[in-house]
Amino acid sequence: MANRMILNETAWFGRGAVASLAGEIKRRGFTRALIVTDNPLIQCGVVGKVTGQLDQAHLPWTLYADVVPNPTIEVVQAGVDAFIRSGADYLIAIGGGSPQDTAKAIGIIINNPEHQDVRSLEGLSPTQRPSVPVIAIPTTAGTAAEVTINYVITDRERQRKFVCVDPHDIPAVALVDADLMDGMPAALKASTGVDALTHAIEGYITKGAWALTDALHIKAIEMIAGALRGSVAGDPAAGEAMALGQYVAGMGFSNVGLGLVHGMAHPLGAFYNTPHGVANAILLPHIMQYNADYTGEKYRDIARAMGETVEGCTLAEVRNKAIQAVLSLNHDVGIPEHLRDVGVKKEDIDHLAQAALDDVCTGGNPRAATLNEIRALYHQAW
Repeated sequence: MANRMILNETAWFGRGAVASLAGEIKRRGFTRALIVTDNPLIQCGVVGKVTGQLDQAHLPWTLYADVVPNPTIEVVQAGVDAFIRSGADYLIAIGGGSPQDTAKAIGIIINNPEHQDVRSLEGLSPTQRPSVPVIAIPTTAGTAAEVTINYVITDRERQRKFVCVDPHDIPAVALVDADLMDGMPAALKASTGVDALTHAIEGYITKGAWALTDALHIKAIEMIAGALRGSVAGDPAAGEAMALGQYVAGMGFSNVGLGLVHGMAHPLGAFYNTPHGVANAILLPHIMQYNADYTGEKYRDIARAMGETVEGCTLAEVRNKAIQAVLSLNHDVGIPEHLRDVGVKKEDIDHLAQAALDDVCTGGNPRAATLNEIRALYHQAW
């Protein structure tokens, strides 16, 4: 069996990495950027750190800052119009998963205009041409959207989120600079950090996992589990470790897929606008328990990577240790314990369960889930 890996053409890491931006633009011969971001990142000064690099190098740019959390079809379509009006020939995405996903969708539609309805990009997207070049500059240590071939869009009319999987959308360049992440609120660092942990754990046990992605994911689990508490507390070294750890997780899961945690988290974002990382974090321990008997020895590796002692332990013991390690991390960084704590309504669970069953991520779960089992898992987490 042949296994495929798709990664960025170029990626820069470490504090000060954003200083490489102008050189990458000039080397590629780009002329004008459309910057895709959101207004809070403008107000806190993060966007200015990037545009300052462009201004200093006399590189023109136009701003599109109407991105919202859980970006919608309408936000993407407005961004496509902004790109056309601007005369840009490339995109710079500044932000967490929402600006990154929006930029990917814009870039794909510009070069594949037959998909301007956006909905037709769902699943394994049938695009014919690569995206407009995207330079991805993440400001959160979580989604790894800067290195993945996935993006998620919200359909408000149908009250659902859909995942688009497309090798044509991967950013050409990623600049992973912890200097742009330090000022994010502690709660955001926590939720995006557990999102990254979920990527690593789900990627490690998903049906498509193989030796190379296993190596990436187990290292990512070790890095994230060792750094997240410190990052949330404001430790700069831990913040830089998180920036790299979440990227390493993205290198893996982008190429093998995820599982039921993400399948069940996506409907929560669509129904309630629940922050994606929070939804994942609440669901992760429950679904780890549900999957445990279908993962062989992998929970032993996960528990060890999270700092647990596993020598001499039975398989049942290490599986419990892995789950308890996740629960402990969630608690320490302030993640709510139950879905009811974040506004999920019990009466919506039937609709949520059907949406989760239909989600593209659910098919990657190591244990095939039925509608009734998904419904029971929502009730358990509620």
